[in-house]
Amino acid sequence: MKLSELFDKLQVKRKILLDRNMSDPDLSRLEYDSRRVHCVNSGYGGVIFSCVKGDNADGHDFAADAVRAGAAALLCERELPIDVPQIIAPGTRGVMGEAASVIYGNPADKLKMIGVTGTNGKTTSAYIVRSVIRAAGEKAGMIGTIVYDDAAEEIFADHTTPEGSDIQFLLAKMAANGAGFCVMEASSHGLDQGRIEGCRYDAVGFGNLTPEHLEYHENMEAYFEAKRKLFTRYTRGNWRGAVNADDEYGLRLIGEFGGHVSAFSMERGNRGDGVYRAAIQKSDINGMTVHIALGDGREFEAVTPLVGGYNACNILKAITLSDAMGFEVEAIRRGIAFCPQVPGRLERYSLGNGVTSFVDFAHSSDAMYKALDTIKPLTKGKLRVLWGAGGDRTPVKRPVTGEIMARLADHVVVSTDNPRSEDPAAIARDVERGIEGYGGTVRTETILDREEAIHFILDEAEPGDVVLIAGKGPERYIDYGTHKVPFLDNEKIREWAKTRSVEVLEK
Repeated sequence: MKLSELFDKLQVKRKILLDRNMSDPDLSRLEYDSRRVHCVNSGYGGVIFSCVKGDNADGHDFAADAVRAGAAALLCERELPIDVPQIIAPGTRGVMGEAASVIYGNPADKLKMIGVTGTNGKTTSAYIVRSVIRAAGEKAGMIGTIVYDDAAEEIFADHTTPEGSDIQFLLAKMAANGAGFCVMEASSHGLDQGRIEGCRYDAVGFGNLTPEHLEYHENMEAYFEAKRKLFTRYTRGNWRGAVNADDEYGLRLIGEFGGHVSAFSMERGNRGDGVYRAAIQKSDINGMTVHIALGDGREFEAVTPLVGGYNACNILKAITLSDAMGFEVEAIRRGIAFCPQVPGRLERYSLGNGVTSFVDFAHSSDAMYKALDTIKPLTKGKLRVLWGAGGDRTPVKRPVTGEIMARLADHVVVSTDNPRSEDPAAIARDVERGIEGYGGTVRTETILDREEAIHFILDEAEPGDVVLIAGKGPERYIDYGTHKVPFLDNEKIREWAKTRSVEVLEK
């Protein structure tokens, strides 16, 4: 594609610099990291470099490096004294998604696009919807917090919602790999910064809104408005939606978009009233059976390896979306039953010595309460938990989470998470204050070495006990501020089991 053709197809206000006898280069790739221009230039033809302003760096300062590495043109917010063609447009972070979409042949138009948003449950719901699509015999890709799946292979994700050009490149790979669907998590940052420009969705889902990311959005109303953009700006045609009627912000969306969205609720109601509902029928440490009532009155039971009321709600959201997309009940049922475990979301490991261990991302007091409150009624023996707070984050949650662990668990091991620039021992003392303040009799140890702590708590566990290893979930490192050390909680479980000759069964 010629640069001038790209310019003509962009919808944003822009101008182009093709004077001084400059060429009109052919483009086949857009990059925003100058270090990646050299890697792709020889194999993909002409590269246009997008100068993105970030929190810590300005891409305009690296434009010359990108040109030296082989960039044939620039997308920037101001004219730069560099002798290559330039498209000048405001807000390049938002523009580059649209530009990349044009360069890659508008891949979102070749896929059925499904977007999910909300504070909690996006990842689990996305995994379930993808599983339903696969159960129906279709191919689907996924873009989310944990992995990017191009319908041929999965790679670990860097961000919940990547930069716009990366999204479009992934969508193009999905289409080339024969996918008919893309399931995508839409974060508030991604929506607010325009990273999903070039995407329009056929179905969208909203779970809930709780205080999070307020250091960025400043208040809950701004946070909600960012989420609301998925419905107002990024839908297309006769789009359908699934919205949680048990959430106050969900009720606002239902009131505004009632003609397009279906409501779901965990509360009891009248059969066939248009609201999708779920109720847990049976639950144990290995999963649960959930009774589902669709909005039109149809009913069925779904068996799932997931546990907990909030996961029943995540399942219900996925069912509502799937039904809105026209998938049959049998495909929905199979998709729920055979959905793979979501890494770091109450990820269960049944150990051959009769102990069950969960790895969970719970890094806030609310998430810790939900995790422990879910597991406690299912525990036959003692409930043991290992947790450490992250550094350079809101310290007030540390003693609060400590108090929750002391109240709900039988054994607490305080350890290290991502201390960043803080002293791990000082972080641990904040957590210990909450445990001590509760005044209970819970057994407590502090072991700052996380590997040693995991091995210790698993050694202490007896048949029937449940061990929750919380805080890091699927993260693959410990962040010490100046450097990161490779580390995965679930790998440490496997290493412990190998040294103790204990079988590990992942369900």
